[in-house]
Amino acid sequence: MTALSRGARALFLLGAAVFFGLPLLWLLLAPTRTADDLTTGSPLGFGSLGNVGDAWSHLTSYNDGQITLWIGNSIIYAAASVAISLLLCVPAGYALAKHDFAGRRALLTLSIVTMILPPAALVLPLYLEMSALDLTGTVWSVILPLSFYPFGVYLAFLHFQANLPDSLLDAGRVDGASELRLFWSVAVPLARPAIALIAFFGFVRCWTDFFLPFVMLSDDRTFTLQLGLMSLLQSTGAVNNSSGFADLDIHQPEAALAGLVACAPLLIGFVLAQRFLRTGLLAGAEKG
Repeated sequence: MTALSRGARALFLLGAAVFFGLPLLWLLLAPTRTADDLTTGSPLGFGSLGNVGDAWSHLTSYNDGQITLWIGNSIIYAAASVAISLLLCVPAGYALAKHDFAGRRALLTLSIVTMILPPAALVLPLYLEMSALDLTGTVWSVILPLSFYPFGVYLAFLHFQANLPDSLLDAGRVDGASELRLFWSVAVPLARPAIALIAFFGFVRCWTDFFLPFVMLSDDRTFTLQLGLMSLLQSTGAVNNSSGFADLDIHQPEAALAGLVACAPLLIGFVLAQRFLRTGLLAGAEKG
C-alpha cells in the first residue's frame, strides 16, 4: 500500500469519524447546558451536571412522569417479544437445519423472502389481522407481530447447520435420547452464542420499532418510549416553539436527554452481550 493510498484512507476515516461523531458528541453535551446556551454559545460546549438533573426533572414532570411509563412499556414489549421469538426461532432453526421433512425447502425460502420485505409493507396486513382478533390498542398488538422474526430463524438455521455435527446427534440417538432431549441437552447448550445474537438483534429491533406501535396503539398510556417521545416533542416547545404547550420546561436539552435515555438500553445490552455477540458472529468461521 502506497503512502498516497494510506493517506487517502486515513483522511476518509477521519472524515467519517467527524461526520458521524459530532452529532453524537453534541447529543452527549446538550443535556449539560441550558436552552439559551445551546442557541447562543459554542455548539460543543460543556455546561454542568446540575443541568442534566434539571432536564431529567423537567422530563419526568411531563404528564406526571409519563416518560417512566413509556420506558416500562418498552421494556415489557421488548422482553416479551424477544422471549417468544426465541421460543419460536431456535426450535424452528434447529428443525430446518437437522431434519428433512416435506416443505422444508419452501419454509426456508419463505423465511429468507420475508426477511427482505420492508417492515412497513407488513404493517397493514398485521393491523387487519390484529383488528380481526380484536387486539388493536392492546399490548398484544405490538408483542405478537414483533415476535415474528424470520431473521432469527435464519440465524439459528445457519448456526445449527455449521456447528452441530450430525454425528453428535446420531451418537445421542444410539444412546436412546429422544429428539426433545437431543434438542434441549445437546443443541441448545451449543447454541448459546447464536441465542445471544438472536436475542440482541431482536431486542434492538423491538426497542427501536416506531411504525408498528404508531399504527396499533392509540392510548398514550400504552405508548412505547419511541412513540411517546414523538408525542412529547410535538406537544412541547422542544422543537416547536409555537406549540400551545411551549411554556413547559421541555426544550432542546430535555429532548437530547430523552434521546440518550432511548439509546441507553441498546448500549448497555451491547456491552453486556459483547462476548457472546463476538462468539456468535465468528462461530463456524474457522470450520473446515
